[in-house]
Amino acid sequence: MARDGWIAAPRVSVYAAVDTAIEVDALEKRYGARQALGGVSFSVARGEIVALLGPNGAGKSTTLSILATILSADAGTVRVGGHRLPAEARAARRTIGYVPQREALYPPLTARENLRFFARMAELDPATSRSASARVLEIVALDGRADEPVAGFSLGMRRRLNLACGMIHRPRVLLLDEPTVGVDPQSRERIFEAVAGLASEGAAILYSTHYMEEVERLCSRVVLLDEGKIVAAGTVEELVAGIQSLPSIRLTTARPLPSQWLSKLEAARVVRHGAGDLEIEVAGLADVPAVLLAAVQAGGEILDMRLHRPNLADVFFTMTGRALRDERSEAESR
Repeated sequence: MARDGWIAAPRVSVYAAVDTAIEVDALEKRYGARQALGGVSFSVARGEIVALLGPNGAGKSTTLSILATILSADAGTVRVGGHRLPAEARAARRTIGYVPQREALYPPLTARENLRFFARMAELDPATSRSASARVLEIVALDGRADEPVAGFSLGMRRRLNLACGMIHRPRVLLLDEPTVGVDPQSRERIFEAVAGLASEGAAILYSTHYMEEVERLCSRVVLLDEGKIVAAGTVEELVAGIQSLPSIRLTTARPLPSQWLSKLEAARVVRHGAGDLEIEVAGLADVPAVLLAAVQAGGEILDMRLHRPNLADVFFTMTGRALRDERSEAESR
């Protein structure tokens, strides 16, 4: 824990781990006068899924673009798949699967034709391309629609195919930029399964998303960016513990409770109240029954009760604030 309640992002020794597939040290990037990245350092090991979080304009897409060899950094050291960028970019590309937020598909072509195009870009021979296309079509559950034009696909189908194109060559490193935006629950589940499956085969995966529940489900660690700097890094459990937030109960009662109804409970305090609507912070979950009993004894008929445990969303808002971050232009939002 650092001063002023901020969680210190540990300095990463990018050459320490033999199995490290993504190594970023002191990365910097500017767009004119604006600093998009200011000294970012982290690593991702083989078989690991690491979340890249942050509000709009935090530097997530810039980081992914540098790792994908689309952009060059202004300063810092980057290695992907053991290859230093940008000097060894061509060799690095053979190890990378990149799935951008904007679909990289050709609508007039069929799913199979799209996959074979990307297989050729990955320098797979024709026989390997055919078998790899069949394999990833099955993984993303599009094997029954393989020979239909992508123009007729739903958003969820296109997202799954977008992922399949990035996985066609069994990449050692997979870079995902908002892979589930706007998809239906069934497609999201299939994407989760495909990503977890690739990680289980040893791929290092950097997963950028705005969905906290996805991170809590899939990712072993989190890198949280804000204004081009890492403001928190670690496991979800470490980050939640770091903000020192307490559980809370949200009560709705038929009538307002008297002002001193909670005075005998030292382990609980009202942090927000309205007409029959209260939020009570408790020291621990064991204190919840006593709070409910106190409310009933004070004459409150409880209409609704919700328990809130500190989670990754609390970390996100604590570290980055709640102010709106409007979308920037494409160049700036990298």
